[in-house]
Amino acid sequence: MTRTVALVALLVVARVVAAESSGVQAGVSGAAAAADSSLDAQTTAVAAQLRCPVCQGLSIQESPSELSQQMRDLVKDQLREGRTPEEVKAYFVSKYGEWILLEPKPRGFNLLVYALPVLLVAGGIGVIAAAVRKWTRPADLPSGSV
Repeated sequence: MTRTVALVALLVVARVVAAESSGVQAGVSGAAAAADSSLDAQTTAVAAQLRCPVCQGLSIQESPSELSQQMRDLVKDQLREGRTPEEVKAYFVSKYGEWILLEPKPRGFNLLVYALPVLLVAGGIGVIAAAVRKWTRPADLPSGSV
C-alpha cells in the first residue's frame, strides 16, 4: 500500500513539474508565435497584392506555382528584415514593373483603368435614356388627317 501511495505521489509531482516547465516554455513560445502570426498576416496581405508572373490572373498568395512560392518567401524575408509593405511592393515593381501590382496606382495611363468603366456606364445610361425617349414620344400626326 505504501508503494502505491508513493508511486501516485511521484506521478503527481512529475505531472506538476511538467506542467510548470511547459507553462514557462509556452510563455516564451507564445510570444514567438504571436510575432510569427503577425509576420504571416503581413506576408499574406502583401502577397495578395502582387500578381503571379506565371498564372497572371492570380496573386502570388493564391497561385500554386513554384515561382509564386519563392516570391512569397522573399516577401516574408524582407518583412522579417524590417522593410515596410510599401518597400516590399516597391522592390517587386522595380524588378517587374508596375504590371506586378494587381491594383495599379491610379495615375498616368493607369488612370484609364479606373475611369473607363465609369465612362462606359454613363454612356450606356445616356444611350438607353435617348432610346426610351424616342420610343415613348407620341408619333407626329399628319396635318391634314384630323
